[in-house]
Amino acid sequence: MMTYWIPNEPCMLPANASHQVGVGGFVINDKNEVLVVQEKHCAPELVGLWKLPTGFILEEIFTGAIREVKEETGIDTEFLEVIAFRHAHNVAFEKSDLFFICMLRPVSSEIKTDDLEVQAAKWMALTEFVEQPLIKGDNMFKKIIDMCVARIGKRYCGLVVHKVVSKFDNRLSSLYCNVVDDQKFLRYGNHCTWFAILCYC
Repeated sequence: MMTYWIPNEPCMLPANASHQVGVGGFVINDKNEVLVVQEKHCAPELVGLWKLPTGFILEEIFTGAIREVKEETGIDTEFLEVIAFRHAHNVAFEKSDLFFICMLRPVSSEIKTDDLEVQAAKWMALTEFVEQPLIKGDNMFKKIIDMCVARIGKRYCGLVVHKVVSKFDNRLSSLYCNVVDDQKFLRYGNHCTWFAILCYC
């Protein structure tokens, strides 16, 4: 889109969106198997890597995670928590990148891959998944998976979504925060950190 700032002074029009948002879905079943994919189009050093379903989103974090998993693998899921997120600058298209790792519960099991993006998809034993050299050798991937494993072992808790309306703008928002009722603390342990992310609908 072309623009022209009429006053003889620096243009005050905002630039294009500065951030893009992506999600990764950590889906684990009752057999302690993780839902993983191999991408059709990836960097040479990532060929053969079994990874979490991921993708860019334009919608809510929790609905985007559910959609991306469904599109790539055919698996229906229920959103549980945001486990963590990464913030990096000057990534694709010179934009900053927000990447949210979400834990989801599978509600179906039959895999149907997206032939356009995904080479293969399967349920993989968690122990086998974490032993992949590319996972073990990458500081960020390893940290992410360590947090997911800690969550399974109830040594960590992520951020659950709450739909709230604020009187400041009368808009429905998604508030991602730790659950603080006593029963949840007893279940998750004492390692929760106070934190929240507010997303507007």
